[in-house]
Amino acid sequence: MVHTLDRLGRTVRDTLNLIHELAERGVGVRNPAGPIRVDSSNPADPLAQLAVVLLALFGQMERTYTLERAAHARAVATAKGPPVTVDQAQLDYAAHLRTAGHTIAEIVAKTGVPRTSLYRHLPPRPPEPVTASAPVRVGSVSERAAGG
Repeated sequence: MVHTLDRLGRTVRDTLNLIHELAERGVGVRNPAGPIRVDSSNPADPLAQLAVVLLALFGQMERTYTLERAAHARAVATAKGPPVTVDQAQLDYAAHLRTAGHTIAEIVAKTGVPRTSLYRHLPPRPPEPVTASAPVRVGSVSERAAGG
């Protein structure tokens, strides 16, 4: 018994060879968790053979796509280069520029620290206080409603 058929081999050939070797020894393969139930104990059943081949093929395709995605991710990481290290002096200077009112783009240009690193390491700016343009009246809401 195997959980899913793609766990038996990496290619269709490997999977079919293993199932064939097991069948010669009188052992059948079943997958209780697969989307299509497979029972290779009856080699005369053409639908079971078809299911084995299809599921082995899907397993091989999944492995191929996984390898391609991993190769692409490695290529992207290599193209980006090593991660940027930021020392504390750069961060202190960036924090000074931030409190002086410089924008992130200006800080990036002056320090050479990437924008994402600045957002990760610098604290957010405090919210600007909200000011009212009209004078604030003192008194309760009921007094103001009464005109007083």
